[in-house]
Amino acid sequence: MNNFEYYGPTRIVFGKDTIGRLPELLPADTRILLLYGGGSIKRNGVHEQVGAALAGRDFAEFGGIEPNPDYETCLKAVAVARERETGFLLAVGGGSVLDAAKFIAAARYWTDGEPWNLFGNRGAGIRRALPLGAVLTLPATGSEMNKNAVISRRATHEKLAFVSPHVFPQFSILDPATTFSLPSRQIGNGIVDAFVHVVEQYMAARDTSAPLQDRQAEAVLLTLLEEGPKTLANPTDYDSRANLMWAATCALNGTLACGVPGDWATHMIGHELTALYGLDHAQSLAVVLPGLWRHRRETKRERLLHYAARVWGLTDGPEDERIEQAIVRTESFFRSVGVPTRLSDYKLPADAPQRTAENQARRGVRIGEDQGIGTPDIEAILALQWR
Repeated sequence: MNNFEYYGPTRIVFGKDTIGRLPELLPADTRILLLYGGGSIKRNGVHEQVGAALAGRDFAEFGGIEPNPDYETCLKAVAVARERETGFLLAVGGGSVLDAAKFIAAARYWTDGEPWNLFGNRGAGIRRALPLGAVLTLPATGSEMNKNAVISRRATHEKLAFVSPHVFPQFSILDPATTFSLPSRQIGNGIVDAFVHVVEQYMAARDTSAPLQDRQAEAVLLTLLEEGPKTLANPTDYDSRANLMWAATCALNGTLACGVPGDWATHMIGHELTALYGLDHAQSLAVVLPGLWRHRRETKRERLLHYAARVWGLTDGPEDERIEQAIVRTESFFRSVGVPTRLSDYKLPADAPQRTAENQARRGVRIGEDQGIGTPDIEAILALQWR
């Protein structure tokens, strides 16, 4: 097991009717900026609940944060935070709103050129950020309990991530009932997103010698396989929604990464597909992951066999057949929750593999747990997923 440091300061308040606990969680006598997305929280009653909990507080609202939050939109929110001398950000929504809040929190105090520069060295230069909290309404990204954020800059076809301990939420409220009215597309995307978060930490090629982390990862994967379809079949099944919400949080709250190598190449390639073609984040992951595993079959052979046995129960037959069957079953699961796995499913142009590889090449870095994936590999990975 590798050396590691774990730090998880976020307070999780989980369960029914927990939005009413906002008054005890928010700092007193502080100007609050409420952040949210396209307005679904006004249709499902969450906005009303939050407003009631904020009664008597000095707060303003900023809505309209997009899926894959846009840099320019975030800058407008930064301007509001500065003008109002905001002391606390409250993000109400899914991972996109939370990621935007983290960027806004860091950009509020950024002084080294334009705020886009804070992505340099993945955010290592961030020294200060506004405190923030969250009310989660869409289980997917784990952003409610981690220090990660991803922002898109549509004008330049970029989607970049940063990591900073300064943007951990102080608290996150997780009420599974807030997810009952979500469209099936968003739930399916969330299931796939959480699944891929786990395997990015579980499937690195090098031997991890970390059986506890393996079993923790497998527990999350198996929970997603079992509970995910239930949440789509019966959206108001509280227990299934609760299990999905907590599984998605545990998929990327840092515990699975302790002492093990990570891959994250699927995410890096997926970010390029989203930046270029506007695919949902989970849609891009569902396309890339199977192609990456097939392309890296030899490098990841032992981990793929481990995954095939422990997650899918595939222990008999030739190794290559077990590996392929595990990949096929993974693809079938993604499709079963409504997320297609082929580039052709999204009607992308024939040069999409080449353009995506070239866009990634602009970063000037190879990707993967061993930096073994370059521009030709990315094109080959996506070509495998064309049909």
